Amino acid sequence: MQQLTISFIGGGNMAEALIAGLRRAGHAAELICVAEPTEARRQQLSSIYGVRTTADNVEAVSCADMLVLAVKPQQMKNALSGMGEHLKTDATIVSIAAGVSISSLAEWLSGKSANLVRVMPNTPALVGEGMSVLYSDAGDEHHNRATYLMQACGAVEWVDSEQQMHAVTAVSGSGPAYFFLLAEVMRASGVALGLSEELAGKLAAQTALGAGRMLAESGRTPEILRQQVTSPGGTTQAALDVMFEEGLPATVRKALAAASKRSKELAG
Repeated sequence: MQQLTISFIGGGNMAEALIAGLRRAGHAAELICVAEPTEARRQQLSSIYGVRTTADNVEAVSCADMLVLAVKPQQMKNALSGMGEHLKTDATIVSIAAGVSISSLAEWLSGKSANLVRVMPNTPALVGEGMSVLYSDAGDEHHNRATYLMQACGAVEWVDSEQQMHAVTAVSGSGPAYFFLLAEVMRASGVALGLSEELAGKLAAQTALGAGRMLAESGRTPEILRQQVTSPGGTTQAALDVMFEEGLPATVRKALAAASKRSKELAG
């Protein structure tokens, strides 16, 4: 895998997260190419990671064993215009654009759909702790290549239906914002209870980090972990009682359903 030439169309934050992960994993800088229209951004990526950069999409596409489409969904159609004829026959094409279906990508690539992989990543990829969910009906080689790419910045799972990507978007794609909102409210509440903003923020952030690691590494379900920290009649029970009384679980279920519905709408 480390001999693959990997090209990126777009050099934004998610592309940078993947590039950083690939470089940490030992992928050679000269085998990574980024097509990015902004000169300052090209210089930045080249300076930090040593990768090749270009303003010409065709230059990046024509040399790619794996092509990563990292532009905004609304820019994707224009970015892919005329690109299909320059692709290597066996190139793996990975899209990290939310809501853009494989059928749309194939259409914009002049019908070249055999090697397409769709990915729903999330922003913790920027610190190497992303959750990426992938879908493709391509062969094992393309699955393996895409897995190698996305494992560079976190955990990877596959689904067997593209329709499942809407639920994935609701749970993990949009999910970091839900936790950030909770941390935001916890920090503000700590300040209201007399803590400094700095201390309240650190308590919320470290608690989120520790709880997340327990959830990921303990092998226990969220329900069991919640019960283990909740003493009957204690402070945690008092807080949870209010959350249940105020309908927090129902609100979260409604929120995720709304996110999934919006994902379907954006996909057309």
